[in-house]
Amino acid sequence: MNTEGLLAARMVRLKSSAIRELLKHSKMEGVISLAGGIPSSALFDFDGLREATQLAITEQPEHAFQYGLTEGSYTLRERIAELCQERGVVASPDDIVVTAGSQQALDLVMRAVVNPDDIFVVERPTYLAALQTLELAEARLLSVGSDGDGMIVDELAELLKTQKIKGVYLVPTFGNPSGVTLSRARREQLVKLAAQYEFLIVEDDPYGELRFTDERQPTLFELSKALFGHADNIIYTSTFSKILAPGLRLGWVIMPDWLLHKVAIIKQAADLHASALSQTIAEYYLGLGRLPKQIETIRAAYKNKCQIMAGLLERELGDVLTFEYPKGGMFLWARFREPRNCAEWMKKTLEQGVVFVPGEFFYADNPDHSTFRLSFATATEEQMHEAVARLKRAL
Repeated sequence: MNTEGLLAARMVRLKSSAIRELLKHSKMEGVISLAGGIPSSALFDFDGLREATQLAITEQPEHAFQYGLTEGSYTLRERIAELCQERGVVASPDDIVVTAGSQQALDLVMRAVVNPDDIFVVERPTYLAALQTLELAEARLLSVGSDGDGMIVDELAELLKTQKIKGVYLVPTFGNPSGVTLSRARREQLVKLAAQYEFLIVEDDPYGELRFTDERQPTLFELSKALFGHADNIIYTSTFSKILAPGLRLGWVIMPDWLLHKVAIIKQAADLHASALSQTIAEYYLGLGRLPKQIETIRAAYKNKCQIMAGLLERELGDVLTFEYPKGGMFLWARFREPRNCAEWMKKTLEQGVVFVPGEFFYADNPDHSTFRLSFATATEEQMHEAVARLKRAL
C-alpha cells in the first residue's frame, strides 16, 4: 500500500521526545539515569494514597467509576482553588479545568488559541514537551535568551517592536531545564508588556512548590491581578505529578472565561474528562490534609539531593563546566567552559553507564551544544557519587 500523503502535514516536522528515547537507555542494567524529570517514588506518600484510594472506592464508588464533568469534579476543583490561593493564584472552581497532567493542559490551550504560523515566543532553553505541543499546533516559534534571572525580557521587548506575537510560554519558577527563576522585576516587565502588546502568557508552574528557601516569587497570574485588576491574558497551569504522584495523571489549568469554555469543548473531543478514579483519590487525599507535610518532605529531600549533586560537580568537574545553583525544582543545568558537543559526549557516558539529557533538545533554535541537563530527583546519594565519577571518566 502506498501510504504517502496519508499522514497529516503537521506530522512531518514533529519529533519524538528526546527524553523518552533516552529513558530506554536508563532501563539498561547498570545504567544510572540522571535524564528524566521523574519524581522519586521513594518519597511518595503511599500510606496517604492507600487511605485515599480506599475511601474513594468504598465511600463514593458510583462517583469514582462513572463518567464525570468535562471540567472535572467540582469538589476537586474547590480543593485545587484552595491550593492555588496559597500560591497567590485566586480563582474560583469555575475558572478551573482538571486535565490529564499539565501536559494535556498545554495541548488543549494551544489547540484553542494557535492558528498555523501564529508566533509564540519561548526562552532559550525551554521545556521540551512544550516545544512539541507548539509544533503540533503549527505555531511559529521564536526564542529569546535567558540567564540566572530567567527569561531576558529586554530581548522580548526588542522583538515586540518588529513582531506581532500570539503569546509567550515559560516556566518562570525553577524552570525546566534551566532550574532558574524569573526575577520579580522581569515578571513585572513581562506582565506589563503582555498588557501593552495584547499577547497571552502561558505560565507553566509544575515546580513552584519545590522551593529550597522561604523566598517565593509572585506568580505572573498574581502580578497581573495586582497591576491591572484581572488576568484575562494569563493562563496558569500546574500539576499533582511533582507534589503527589505522576501516575494519577492529574493537572489543571486556570483560564479566563473567554477561553475556558472553548478548551472544555476541545477536551470533550479528546477524552471527555480526566480519570474519575484519579480525581476521587485526589479529592480524598487533599481532604486528609496530608499534602502540606508531603510537600515539606519532598522539599527537604530534593534540597539535600541538589546540594550533594552540586557539590560533586563543583569538586570533580568544576574546572571544565559551570552551572546555575537552583533554589528549587528538580534540575541542574550545566555548560562546558569550552565548546563541546554533549550529544556526542553522551555516547561515551553511556559506555560508562550514565545517561543525561543533552541541552540541544531544549532549544527552539540556535541550540547550545555545550549544555546538558541533570536531574537529581531520583538518584540516591551513592548513585550520584558513582554517576559523577563516571561522567568524569567519560571525559
